Amino acid sequence: MELITEILLRTGEHLVLVFIAMASAIAISIPLGIFITRQKQFAKPILVVANAIQTIPSLAIFGFLITVPLLGGIGKIPAIVALTLYALLPLILNTYTGLNQVDPGFIEAGLSMGMSRRQVLFYIELPLALNVILTGIRVSTVICVGIATIAAAIEAGGLGTFIFRGISTVNNQLILAGAIPSALIALSTDWGIGWLEKQLTQRTPRKSFSRKKRLIWLSLAGFLVFSSIGLFYQQINVNHKSGGEITIGSKNFTEQVILSEILAQQIENNTNLKVDRKFNLGGTFICHEAVKAGKIAGYVEYTGTALTAILKEPIINNSQEVYRLVKQAYQKQFDLTVMPSLGFENTFAIIIRGADAQRLKIKTLSEAARYTNQWQAGFGYEFLAREDGFPGLAKTYGLEFAKAPKEMDLGLMYRALADKQVDLVAGNSTDGLIPILKLVILQDDKHYFPPYDAVPIFNEKILEKYPQLRTAVLKLSGQISAEEMQQLNYQVDNQVKSVEESARSFLQSKGLIKH
Repeated sequence: MELITEILLRTGEHLVLVFIAMASAIAISIPLGIFITRQKQFAKPILVVANAIQTIPSLAIFGFLITVPLLGGIGKIPAIVALTLYALLPLILNTYTGLNQVDPGFIEAGLSMGMSRRQVLFYIELPLALNVILTGIRVSTVICVGIATIAAAIEAGGLGTFIFRGISTVNNQLILAGAIPSALIALSTDWGIGWLEKQLTQRTPRKSFSRKKRLIWLSLAGFLVFSSIGLFYQQINVNHKSGGEITIGSKNFTEQVILSEILAQQIENNTNLKVDRKFNLGGTFICHEAVKAGKIAGYVEYTGTALTAILKEPIINNSQEVYRLVKQAYQKQFDLTVMPSLGFENTFAIIIRGADAQRLKIKTLSEAARYTNQWQAGFGYEFLAREDGFPGLAKTYGLEFAKAPKEMDLGLMYRALADKQVDLVAGNSTDGLIPILKLVILQDDKHYFPPYDAVPIFNEKILEKYPQLRTAVLKLSGQISAEEMQQLNYQVDNQVKSVEESARSFLQSKGLIKH
């Protein structure tokens, strides 16, 4: 029942994103299409720009827009702007093409009858071009429905939330929970606009303009009613508790989703707050910007990541010193509170297949370096770019690979290693798939990686607004061991339990929430 409710919620979010984006795109594109039919010297440059936008990968557009200060970082606004940009080309092009295809004889006849240019446009040109314009709307809407799934990566909600969550937890049911409704929306929208196009462009003497207007308004009303279903459930969700609502976020891999669910359940069961879950936001930098801007109240970070990736400080191997430095800098620079460790460290783990480790008799990274010129590596996007990632590791151990490392999503990396698509990956030491797939972690014998203690990080202003929040989260300090975290990851990755069930069972076992 909870899943069905969330599907309705995410469907509503998805539809609202598409509706607002399409309304904005239509408001921009149709006047622009009309303008370039009158001022033809502007047609080529405007169409070239619209075409160039269409060719930019959607993730790149989303990534760029969240860095624009005027758009407020992550969330629905940059997502709507991105979707609007992607919808422009079919709308502008079809408006321009449809108006240019109108027989000049009809225009001359209207003018000769005393009609103004404005009247000719509205009573002759646009009705005759309506078929082509509606085709553009149809294409743009289907594009928007598909691309809107990616908006979940920047905390805009929608059905992509299930897809990203499913990929990170290797859960096909969650992937289908996002993919099937999204496909149904796209097919329904395509059919609906196609039907509307057919009704509005039938040329029969008895079909009146008033009936066409009624069809348009009825279609818009139906779309708005369907969108409102999800918003209705969202409102119920928001008002479920009177104490207020805060948002907990996470990065895009299993452990992060589990830890954030533990935070969420701990808060909901020990305060009067309702938690909105914004999981699978992406990498470190998206989560950091989100908590800094107050888009989320908090998430779980790792001290070594905060030190090197966010603060750009050199590697320090003393865990207490790293925590002290990170806590102090986060408070001073970002107005963020770094809470005590949850009790375990999750360091980067360089991993190979167990069979290879046994065959080559290697246990350390120094020993593995002798064979890397015959191997294919697979690393996450962050690991390839971070100060404490691949560049420094390769230099420290003299790693040289047969080919450039493949960039891979964290949720797919271990499967690729087990299936022999790659020979060495950089994962996390507490990942549950390591023992399942009979993989081996190579010892960091030169102590390259800094300590990575898991610490909750919260926005200070939100903690001041809800003081009970700090008390609830502090109860989790020191409660999770590395072995317990690996077991939790195992349960979810092997689909023994859902994220929600694993988090609930853990909190109950610690006596932090009631059975």
